[in-house]
Amino acid sequence: MEQKSAFITIIGRPNVGKSSLLNKIVGQKVAIVSDKPQTTRTKIMGVITNGETQLVFIDTPGFHKPHNLLGDSMIKAVKDGMSDVDAAVLVVDACPDFKLDFDNLPPAELALIETVKAKKLKCILVINKIDLLKDKEDLFGIITAYSRLYDFETVIPLSAKSGDGVEILLKEINKFAKPSPHFFASDDFTDQPEKVMVAEMIREKLLRCLSKEVPHGVAVDLEKFYETDTVNGEPVLHVDAVIYCEKDSHKGIIIGKGGDMLKRIGTYARKDIENFFGIKASVKLWVKVKEDWRNRQGLIHTFGLDNLN
Repeated sequence: MEQKSAFITIIGRPNVGKSSLLNKIVGQKVAIVSDKPQTTRTKIMGVITNGETQLVFIDTPGFHKPHNLLGDSMIKAVKDGMSDVDAAVLVVDACPDFKLDFDNLPPAELALIETVKAKKLKCILVINKIDLLKDKEDLFGIITAYSRLYDFETVIPLSAKSGDGVEILLKEINKFAKPSPHFFASDDFTDQPEKVMVAEMIREKLLRCLSKEVPHGVAVDLEKFYETDTVNGEPVLHVDAVIYCEKDSHKGIIIGKGGDMLKRIGTYARKDIENFFGIKASVKLWVKVKEDWRNRQGLIHTFGLDNLN
């Protein structure tokens, strides 16, 4: 049989569940998730291969109005992620924190739809978080509000959390696959290097443990990442990472009283790392201050956040 492939970009405003959807589709945690907006900072690819068909998904940062150079880079990642793809999946929230009507759609979503129009992209509308809907009849209003703006290929309500509706989405996406060699090995599930994934696991714990202000100003840089064997021959993964923040006050919050917060973050991260690699891990964390690093291009590049790949 002839090989087929398709590149699909996942777009939407912050916190609609794009990364959760990617993880559910791939069946592996390739993108970190949290309840804080702008968790995803770069393009992340997730890959699934079923027989002769390979689907490559591009998870993009939430589309928002940037307030610093890092935000500019994130918006660039969204726009780059919409180039040279076979189709797009626009993810919207079934339970938004605003009253949904024809004249009150978020500017970010309107801008994304205009870009989809300009690029003449085939696009599926995904209405996520239907598990939170008290009245399923509200779906009709949501579908009407968005469908009047664009002729979507189809509209699929689903729950990325439970997986309800994801198989239906995959069946529709398979229709976009066309004859083409595969771009990844059949057992690949992401383009992310292991070091990047580990750094993101640590940042996810920062997002979950810290207050709303601090996490947006942190970056994680791995200084050491290597494996050794114990005297009993058991493998151990060693991770030494530096957490960079923008203020001395933030450094104190991250470390916590007597180092409690940093220890908690390290413990949570170690458990995730051990589960992912299937071996024991040793995680050591340090905190340093780099003032206003989100507006310093050199540091954005050093942390691998300039989306030049």
